[in-house]
Amino acid sequence: MLNIHNLSVSFGGSYLFEEVTFRLGAGDRVGLVGKNGAGKSTMLKILSGDIPPDTGVIATEKEVRMGFLRQDIDFIPGRTVLDEAYQAFVEIKKAEAKIDEINHQLVTRTDYESESYSKLIEDLSDYSHHYEILGGYNYQGDTERILLGLGFKREDFDQLTDTFSGGWRMRIELAKLLLQSNDILLLDEPTNHLDIESIIWLESFLRVYPGVVVIVSHDKMFLDNVTNRTIEISLGKIYDFNKPYSEYLELRGEIREKQLATQKNQQKSIEHTEKLIEKFRAKASKASMAQSMIKKLDKIERIEVDEDDNSVMNISFPVSMTPGRVVVEAEDVTKKYGEKLILKDIDLLVERGSKIAFVGQNGQGKSTFIKAITNEIDYTGTIKLGHNVQLGYFAQNQAEHLDGEITLLQTMEDAATDTNRSKVRDMLGSFLFRGDDVEKKVKVLSGGERNRLALCKLLLQPINVLVMDEPTNHLDIKSKNVLKAALQKYEGTLLLVSHDRDFLQGMSNIVYEFKDHKIREYLGDINFYLEQRNMQNMREVEKKDVVKAAAKESAAPVNYQDQKKGKALQNRLSKIEGQIKQLEIEIQKDDRMLAEHPEKLIGDAAFFAAYENKKKELDVRMEEWEQVQEEIENA
Repeated sequence: MLNIHNLSVSFGGSYLFEEVTFRLGAGDRVGLVGKNGAGKSTMLKILSGDIPPDTGVIATEKEVRMGFLRQDIDFIPGRTVLDEAYQAFVEIKKAEAKIDEINHQLVTRTDYESESYSKLIEDLSDYSHHYEILGGYNYQGDTERILLGLGFKREDFDQLTDTFSGGWRMRIELAKLLLQSNDILLLDEPTNHLDIESIIWLESFLRVYPGVVVIVSHDKMFLDNVTNRTIEISLGKIYDFNKPYSEYLELRGEIREKQLATQKNQQKSIEHTEKLIEKFRAKASKASMAQSMIKKLDKIERIEVDEDDNSVMNISFPVSMTPGRVVVEAEDVTKKYGEKLILKDIDLLVERGSKIAFVGQNGQGKSTFIKAITNEIDYTGTIKLGHNVQLGYFAQNQAEHLDGEITLLQTMEDAATDTNRSKVRDMLGSFLFRGDDVEKKVKVLSGGERNRLALCKLLLQPINVLVMDEPTNHLDIKSKNVLKAALQKYEGTLLLVSHDRDFLQGMSNIVYEFKDHKIREYLGDINFYLEQRNMQNMREVEKKDVVKAAAKESAAPVNYQDQKKGKALQNRLSKIEGQIKQLEIEIQKDDRMLAEHPEKLIGDAAFFAAYENKKKELDVRMEEWEQVQEEIENA
């Protein structure tokens, strides 16, 4: 479908990639990966024809349709969400306009017996048939289905696109691409502006997509769930394997280990031969043998080991001082934008050392609540920061706040204090900005490099409560892994907003879901939250079935008090289930410690006392669960 041969691109005299060759065929779902600045987005622009390569050829089959999700989009003002999404159907809209025009003529004209009137009727039949073949009777339903899958609500369909944020506009553009039935889809960071539910929906859509999909993404789980092939751009070369990302990494590591072992054996053989040559060269009787061995040595094809770019950030978040037990206390927090209610009567208590994840669909108030905590917006209610709390805030658009006209070094020096100004160059170096890089202007940096600089700048201030809103946007996978490890080691309090499931795994002990102006607590990590949401959705289905069955049997009105009691019992049951799950996780962790390091725990009375208390607590919670379950069944 698409053949790429000897492709080369250079900037400033150095190659992004050189003489790259590969082929894309139907059914290929390719993850195009590499570090920030490796050339991934450039490769997509070349494949789409936006920019030409320095050298090389790109050959496509005839009439191949290609769609490209770019990072920069531009809509015509005045269109609604539906109107903009319908722009995906150029041929259908043309046929639709022609049918409307013919129908108008048939209604307004009165020369029913004329030849031209008969011709209009024939044309209407032809265009109607063509319209049907194009899918004209289905496109509106398809459009609504995909918009709903990407997180829009039906009440959004008639809103103007001008009223939506950049992230939501990007979703509209993605919807148009998915509706166009392109042969080749080029997607540049499609998950950056999607919530977890929309990402899961997009995964299921792309898994059955019949054409070629090439995805630039730093979402490891998304790549593993969608792709069947990985192409990595590294140090000017590509590494291409028919494996999803995680399997590719494992396979490439094994291949590199074999290359190293083979290279080592070859080197031993070469060294042995060189010693023999030196030994024989001095003897006249062995001179001819030495020459023969030299010629043989020259003909050996030296084994090369794939180069690997292992440069990563060196990052840690030190705790400035120990704050009080309660670091954030929110009561009755409510926020409206105009008439639109975002949050209503939110209560939240954050204790020192908590690791909390905020999740939920876009627009449900996660970032709004973060901005309320950091005092960036007005709200009603109260939010109190505890004793000695020093907030460090990384905003979702933090990188956009950097001054593009000054250098990296100047950016850091302007934010530094007298105590840490001398460390600025070392800090930049630990974030991979070394040597002359620090004299670059911020505006020439890629999105991922700007995020790294913003993180580096954040460390110039004292922190014991870290508030981070989508910190992984534009970060490459290696940088995300380093950031994740640093946050896991962080001994302070963490409030984290993210849609990246892989990044969230093992990051929190509490998850708060923002939905319908409220928050709901899940005592566990992101995996526990996703499990509970699936269970909750199943319960909702079961509830609907029960209600339908009851409606058939009896038309008696539902008692409001019973309904309220039932909802309270369901909420109580969910909370107990969360507590049981958390206790089971902690007991399993203790069991592993006992199995792996029994010698370290002998004589540790506090450990065994806590271990027994957890088991007793689990028994109590299990009994409580049975009682509440019985109450629900009786109700």
